Amino acid sequence: MMARGRRSTQDLTTLQMALVGYQLEKQKIEDKIREIQGQLRGKRIALPSGAAAKSAGVKRVLSPGARRRIAAAQKKRWAEHRRRAAQAAKQE
Repeated sequence: MMARGRRSTQDLTTLQMALVGYQLEKQKIEDKIREIQGQLRGKRIALPSGAAAKSAGVKRVLSPGARRRIAAAQKKRWAEHRRRAAQAAKQE
């Protein structure tokens, strides 16, 4: 009988964690719906400060110039990394 009580406690904990996860997802979906409705009305509405931090899945939109600058910087970093790796290989 002890195992049965323990199992129901574990099940209860799992269900509580699942509920929290689904509530967070529900909040993200509701925020996105409000954002889209605002755009359809030609307005941008600000999300509550807590919701903005929680919605990490929202992608930022970068301009083409920003993308080029980021790509160039990353290529420069990789070139430096490869140069140092080649020097280290020569020293060995």
